[in-house]
Amino acid sequence: MITTPVTTPITADLLRGALDLERTAQGVLPHRLPARARAQCSDGQLAMAEAQPSGVRLVFRTRATAVELDTLRTKMAYQGAPPRPDGVYDLLVDGRLAGQAGVTGGNVLMVDMATGSAENRPGPVGTVRFAGLPDHVKDVEIWLPHNEITQLVALRTDAPVEPVPEGGRTVWLHHGSSISQGSDAASPSTSWPALAASLGGADLINLGLGGSALLDPFTARALRDTPADLISVKIGINLVNTDLMRLRAFTPAVHGFLDTLREGHPTTPLLVVSPILCPIHEDTPGPSAPDFSNLSAGKLQFRAAGDPAERAAGKLTLNVIRDELARLVKRRAADDPNLHYLDGRDLYGEADFAELPLPDQLHPDAATHRRIGERFATLAFGTDGPFTTERA
Repeated sequence: MITTPVTTPITADLLRGALDLERTAQGVLPHRLPARARAQCSDGQLAMAEAQPSGVRLVFRTRATAVELDTLRTKMAYQGAPPRPDGVYDLLVDGRLAGQAGVTGGNVLMVDMATGSAENRPGPVGTVRFAGLPDHVKDVEIWLPHNEITQLVALRTDAPVEPVPEGGRTVWLHHGSSISQGSDAASPSTSWPALAASLGGADLINLGLGGSALLDPFTARALRDTPADLISVKIGINLVNTDLMRLRAFTPAVHGFLDTLREGHPTTPLLVVSPILCPIHEDTPGPSAPDFSNLSAGKLQFRAAGDPAERAAGKLTLNVIRDELARLVKRRAADDPNLHYLDGRDLYGEADFAELPLPDQLHPDAATHRRIGERFATLAFGTDGPFTTERA
């Protein structure tokens, strides 16, 4: 406990990575999609994903040696499976990881994977504590869990805090699936986009939306209206997961998504990234179906439930999507020199799968997040990459 705490209201100028801040009965809830976008979709999966604060962090300047943050989390659990690991809060001091902690209490969203039903079990507010910070003026970041809805209730320190002025760093806006959101990463600052941003010297706004990178027009408008110096969109796996559309719809939907982005960012470097390797869906369409055979041991896995023969009818596979994205971007780039393409298998391919297989057949583990982040930093932010500051 801090004996003489300084309590600071949690306001938008202390937060990075959120596009909206909702006032709740307990405090404030960061959102990664604006209210208008949220109002245009009633999908519970999207509502949960965008409210999980991947890439969202409290940022302030202080000489405090102790920090306490009261939060009310909502943690997911699966009926019949062991409890999922608690979310992690990463503490960075002047850009370096200086501590990690968790929080107790909170709500539990109990999901029955067999029926799709969910029950919310309420719980109390918890507190994250960091102590022993260096006694000098420093920039402090608290990265919120990427996989738990997190309401921010109170911020206490043993010295005053002030916002860190924005500017001076490149803003990178990224959109993708649960892999981009950080599924199975070790902690919020070690998801592959967070690692790539750190290595590339960029400030990240992460619109990775688990299960919901579906070329939705409201997501395109959110990207369009968000100030950014660099933009990337990782397209494909969720369209196969959900078996949402056929090739006839996919191509114009990608064009429309990119057209909307270009309305707000006509010359910003824009990188289209195709899916990383996922063997179950390389040539087999979706949907992805859960495999419950090892659920009691905490091993939820997935399988491809489509029929490869249905590719002839326009069903999407990852190879179909990669081919079409490469063709589409090449055609558009003739009139848009700031549009670029990256094959996701350059981030994680067959050799990587042999060494670091996807534990559930869909999502990378912590070591693979690091590998993907390091490779993206080299390919995108490196000397010859589309995000390098050395480009003419």
